[in-house]
Amino acid sequence: MDDLRRRFGRLVKAHRARLGLTQEALAERAGASTDMISKIESGATGARFGMITQLAQALGVDPAELFTSELPSGQLQRAALNDITIRLAGLGDGELRWLGELIEAALRPRA
Repeated sequence: MDDLRRRFGRLVKAHRARLGLTQEALAERAGASTDMISKIESGATGARFGMITQLAQALGVDPAELFTSELPSGQLQRAALNDITIRLAGLGDGELRWLGELIEAALRPRA
């Protein structure tokens, strides 16, 4: 059960980061406390069905996408992308900005 909570929390965090939301902003959108979002993202606590639905709506995803990234209709479809997303979810804002700039430079068309 703990593994499911941690995976759920990492995916919530990954979707939140994808949208550029803070924990506070997600909490406001989902009608939850910032403390609750923090505990969910860290895997310290689970979420009941009502909260799962509220989080999914706040993140603009199907609730099932908060449990797996392997859904055919989901935004995160490939296993490699899933692994990267989970690793990125654990990084701080500064590290994510740096990686974003690195990716932008790597994908920039060459003159």
